[in-house]
Formats: sequence, structure tokens, C-alpha cells
Amino acid sequence: MGWLDTARPFIAVIFLQVGLAGMDILSKAALNQGMSNYVLVVYRHVIATVVIAPFAFFVDKKIRPKMTLSIFIKILALGLLEPVIDQNLYYLGMKCTTATFASAMYNILPATTFILAFFCKLEKVNLRCVRSIAKVIGTGATVAGAMIMTLVNGPVIELFWTKESGKHKKATGDLDLQDLIKGAVMITIGCLCYSCFVVLQAITLRTYPAELSLTAWICLMGTIEGAVVALVMERGNFVAWSIGWDTKLLTAAYSGIICSGLTYYIQGIVMKYRGPVFVTAFNPLCMVIVAIMSSFIFAEQMFLGRVMGAVVVVAGLYLVVWGKSKDYYDSPSTLIQDQDQHGKEIMIATNEELGGDRV
Repeated sequence: MGWLDTARPFIAVIFLQVGLAGMDILSKAALNQGMSNYVLVVYRHVIATVVIAPFAFFVDKKIRPKMTLSIFIKILALGLLEPVIDQNLYYLGMKCTTATFASAMYNILPATTFILAFFCKLEKVNLRCVRSIAKVIGTGATVAGAMIMTLVNGPVIELFWTKESGKHKKATGDLDLQDLIKGAVMITIGCLCYSCFVVLQAITLRTYPAELSLTAWICLMGTIEGAVVALVMERGNFVAWSIGWDTKLLTAAYSGIICSGLTYYIQGIVMKYRGPVFVTAFNPLCMVIVAIMSSFIFAEQMFLGRVMGAVVVVAGLYLVVWGKSKDYYDSPSTLIQDQDQHGKEIMIATNEELGGDRV
């Protein structure tokens, strides 16, 4: 079953992107109905905490290391970076633009993660090596493609199911340039925060190798910190906290269970063996799924400039992934996993055995 072990990380990250695509569609629908993005973030992580915490308590009982001040500070930072800053900025950016545009802008995530991983010595770059050059060029192409998608519209690509609705509905190309730029800036800052989150999660797992427990802690801290932000931003607006059996509740439940709980857990496992860059490299798949679904559900129109930018982004990401994949063959490294359970147990395995990268 060697092929299954090799395919498992790919299946996992593809599942994550399908889940995130569904969240983009549901979130856009909930925000269009007037739901506060600050409240959505809180409810999302309340549900994630309630669902994940019981599993974490029992499953990680034997492997959960002792909580230290250093680990707790990292967890506080993790709860602030992704659940609070990234998600709120992403939702605000989506309000200014569209679900497709927000998803497309997030294609710079692998590039920003690659740069941060390099500075944190989680990623190696040797400019005398072809694979390293490919990763650098791919990173630049990803950013360039994202800028094209932000600033260039071009002619509309007519799809028969968007022709009529496009006449009565505000499309991306009809948005004010100021809104597009404002949305792009917020999404980009959120993307940088998510990159910091992924890299910090990989670092935290070195000393706290209990993925489910770490996930539960992140969701809990995200709930508390997000609630503080929501109370400040929505002060006096008690109506914003009301929720019923509608799209708002479905969005909070879906995004909490799938896109917070399961996502943090699965990417934590994958990062142990493949590194943070691998986890984020498949992000363009989310853009493709969202673009297709949004054209049907929201009748969002396609523009040639966006398609051209997407092609540049995907080409750049292909170079990054290709260069990254060569790491597993050209530079076998050692994966050292520390487990703190009645002392320290050191387990050493080569990449050829685990198919992993040093994290």
C-alpha cells in the first residue's frame, strides 16, 4: 500500500480546498444577508471548540505534553493570527469584492508562506540549484498574477447562465476600483497573517505534537479573542448576535467544523511530514471551485484579465510545487519529533521512509 501512503497527503490537502470552497460560497451568502463578520468568526469557533474539544481530551490523553508558558504564548498568537485577524479581514475583503475575487487573491498564500518558511529556516533555497530557482521564479509569478487579477478586468467572458442575471446584478467588473483595491489590501494582509499562522503552527508542533489538542486550544483562544473584537466592533448592536435556523447558522456550523476544526487538525498532520509550503501549495484549487460555483449561484461574471492573472498564478504555483517536490529526492533530511510524556522520547526517521520534510 505504498502508493496510498504517498497519495494520502495529496488527498488530505485537496479535501481541505474543497471544504474551503464551500465556506467561501456560504460565507458570501451569509454576509449578503447582513451577518456581521465579527459575529460569524465567534460563532464559527464556538462550534469548532465544542466539536473538537471532547475528541482532543480523550484521543490525545496519552501523548499530550505538559502546557508551558512558551507553548501557551504561541497558542495565543495562533488564535489571534488566523481565527481573528485573517478571517475578519478576509470576510471584510469579500464584502468589498466577490467570493471569486477573494478566493483568487488568496493564491499568493503559497508564495508568502514560502518566504516566511525560508526566513524561519523551514525551507531551503540554493540559487545554484534548478529546483530552488524554480521556487523563487514561481513565487514572483504568483505575486504578479495576483496583481493582474486585482487591477485588470478586460472584456467579459460570456457564459449563458450569467448573461441575463448579469444585467440585473452587480458583478465584479462593476465594482468601484477603490472597493477592489481596499478589498485586495485587506485580503492580502489576512493572507500574510495566515502564512504566519501556518509557519507558527509547524513550529509549535515541534514542542506540542498533539494535533487535536492544539486544534482545540486554537479554536478556544480564537473564540475568546474574537469575542473581544466583536464586542468592541458591534458595541450596542445586539441584533448582530441574533441567529436562527437559516444560512447564518449553517455557515457558522460548516465553517467551524470543516474549515476550522478539521482544517487545523489535518494541516497539522500533513505539515509534520511535508512542511508548511506543501500545505498551502494547493490553494489555487479552491479558486477554481469557487469560480465555478459562484458563476452558478451568484451569477458572477468572468473577465479575461482575471483569467489571465489566474493562469500566471497557477503557472507560478506549479513551479513552486515542482521545486518543492524535488526536495524530497535531492536532499533527504531527518525528521525529529519530540514527545514529552514521562520524559522525552526522540524518534528519528528519514524522509525516504516518511516522505516528509524537516519541520
